[in-house]
Amino acid sequence: MISVTQAFLRIPASRIAVLIGPSGKTKKKIEKATSSRVSIDSKTGEITIESRDAEKQNRAESIVKAIGRGFSPGKALLLAKGDYTLSVLNLRELLGKSERTIKQKKARVIGRNGNIRNRIEKETGSHVSVYGNTVSLIGLFEEVENAELVVKAILEGANISTAFEMLREKLAREKRFEL
Repeated sequence: MISVTQAFLRIPASRIAVLIGPSGKTKKKIEKATSSRVSIDSKTGEITIESRDAEKQNRAESIVKAIGRGFSPGKALLLAKGDYTLSVLNLRELLGKSERTIKQKKARVIGRNGNIRNRIEKETGSHVSVYGNTVSLIGLFEEVENAELVVKAILEGANISTAFEMLREKLAREKRFEL
């Protein structure tokens, strides 16, 4: 007998339509890519994911979480590949509950016209979403690790140039270590 595992999660109501997609296409893509069954309660935002394969179920969970954190389905579906990972940085946990502080720090991560967010994506190879009280990252493990370094430095108050200098120094150390 093959057992079926279940996972339960919730995403913001404003992201349910994105998760379902036009005529249910996004939901179907997630199910096909992960060999999972995704059930969505569009009123509560509760999602149930069922699968016979725990690893594929975890991938489906990550995809759903990524869509819930503001990523487009196309970027979220990268997580169906085993080598991609999702990191969600909770700004309340990192910065406290001050809405003003969270708003200011989110603005620093995004930058004017999205310039800083775009630079983080370009220099790390990861994808960045700033949504609600989170900053989320999708990419290969090293890409996400590098993006976390920059984002956390910015959130901690470092100058933008200093945050990217920290990344360059880390990459240089790793390059020297490889030689």
